[in-house]
Amino acid sequence: MKRATKVRIVVLVGAVVFVELLCRVGIIPRFTMIPPSEMAIGLYHLLASGKMNSDLVTTLSSVAISLCASVVVGTTAGALIHAWPRVRRTIDPLLATYYSVPVFVFYPMFIVLFGLNDIPKIVIGFLYAVAAVVINTLNGLDRIPPVLLKTGKVFGMSPASTAVRIVLPFAAPYLFTGVKLAIAYSFIGVIGSEFILSSDGIGHSISYAYYNFDNVTMYSLILFVLVVVLTINMSLHSWEKVLMQRRGFK
Repeated sequence: MKRATKVRIVVLVGAVVFVELLCRVGIIPRFTMIPPSEMAIGLYHLLASGKMNSDLVTTLSSVAISLCASVVVGTTAGALIHAWPRVRRTIDPLLATYYSVPVFVFYPMFIVLFGLNDIPKIVIGFLYAVAAVVINTLNGLDRIPPVLLKTGKVFGMSPASTAVRIVLPFAAPYLFTGVKLAIAYSFIGVIGSEFILSSDGIGHSISYAYYNFDNVTMYSLILFVLVVVLTINMSLHSWEKVLMQRRGFK
């Protein structure tokens, strides 16, 4: 295990223990927050009881759809924008200010267009995530040394071979960053939408628990979301490191 990984684990465990102590001695009132150990126990009971299965499936499936759509559309759009400099000059200012627009204000309009179902929150999750993928795709393509592309042409490499052997190795770190950001933004968009008008999903259950002073359920579900996102992003990070090492990058 590398030193950086050990430091991360120590910092994370230390932070959890510190919060646990603050909750146990009463510095953080129980009305405000329950100890992390009780969050973990509460999450175990929720998952074991099966009463949250429907909400978990609803939210995770919506996140998966918005994530896959944002990765496919964002990567494709990024490649096309990069290939057309005039379009790039037009769109760059829009991408730079994209996240200053509160996407949630369009939720009522999406309900009118698509109905009171899962589609509006999937669309919001997609809109939050796709810009991150586009921006990081452009950043990755900008980092490819032009001399390598010229070398590929000299050796008569096909566009597909150039993409696999030259473009992807150099753009991969930025593409992975885009995907990791898209995961977080998809969860934000979907769960945030479930807070507003949805009648099911993790966001709705967290909101319902909050208004009913059910801290155990609320914090248990928040812990579940954190664990899922961290697990997925850490898995992607490990996969990224393996791929980079295979291609000679450290």
